Amino acid sequence: MIKKAMLSMAAGSMLFFVPVFAPVLAQAQAADAAPYQVSEGNKVDAHTLSGWRTWRALACERCHGPAQEGMVGPSLVNSLKVLSKDQFKETVLKGRIDKGMPNFDGSKMVVENIDNLYAYLKGRSDGAIQPGRLQEIGK
Repeated sequence: MIKKAMLSMAAGSMLFFVPVFAPVLAQAQAADAAPYQVSEGNKVDAHTLSGWRTWRALACERCHGPAQEGMVGPSLVNSLKVLSKDQFKETVLKGRIDKGMPNFDGSKMVVENIDNLYAYLKGRSDGAIQPGRLQEIGK
């Protein structure tokens, strides 16, 4: 009888927690979704392609290397494995002046494409996007 009552209470508790935690779980799953689409390693969605174009236009390879594996600046392939999207955006926009990273919050191209730049570099860090020239999926 006690066991039956405990099971009933546990089931009731589960009914309470599922609706409470469902939105949190959905947000966590959305955060885990890749911010890019890639096919064949070098064909990407339009947003990710815009991020790659931003990377090239600002000549980020001068410090981070043409394959994002680091030179005088750190490897972004490794950095994007530990940085959150918010941390990445803050680093790029505000810079790390003490470490030689300039701020890019005055660049309209960077500000408008920061999410796309993150998508491109996250794809490189995940190993889904190959280094080199990219093209848009379906074109």
